[in-house]
Amino acid sequence: MKDLGELKFFLGIECARSSKGIHMSQRKYALELIAECGLGGAKPAGTPLEQNKKLTFVQYDEYIPPGEEHKDPILQDPSRYQRLVGRLLYLTMTRPDLSFSVQVLSQYMHSPKESHMEAALRVVRYIKEAPGLGLLMPAGDTNQLLAYCDSDWGSCIETRRSVTVYLVKLGGSLISWKSKK
Repeated sequence: MKDLGELKFFLGIECARSSKGIHMSQRKYALELIAECGLGGAKPAGTPLEQNKKLTFVQYDEYIPPGEEHKDPILQDPSRYQRLVGRLLYLTMTRPDLSFSVQVLSQYMHSPKESHMEAALRVVRYIKEAPGLGLLMPAGDTNQLLAYCDSDWGSCIETRRSVTVYLVKLGGSLISWKSKK
């Protein structure tokens, strides 16, 4: 065995100790993602997804009456979208605020449209606002376990299924979270 000293980075997660506790973030990873997307000079977004905007599958769009104006072509190269959503999924390890948005975007991996790519790039612009945001594991008493759950009761316009979200805290530390249709 070899003592490498105090933990600073592990699998892309930066760990910083202080008297308040341990702060874990993926700041470097987030900055690399912003640069890779070419959004270094873009204006940061205040929310990860646009409010009340519903993303739809290609099959759903086929049933829209022809008289209505609807132009949302399928991406020519879906691998760029798939890679971006995969990178965002890795970022949710320390960013629970992204978990709902990434869950929504990951539903369209097989045939993404331009609106899906725009929504994914908006999530990256949201990350740009605070790339060092992460989890704090407080250095206090951790004897209380709290769990929260919420559901939106059938908000998916295509399947009428609900999205359920939960999070679990031990003391002041967020230890588990998920967003699932």
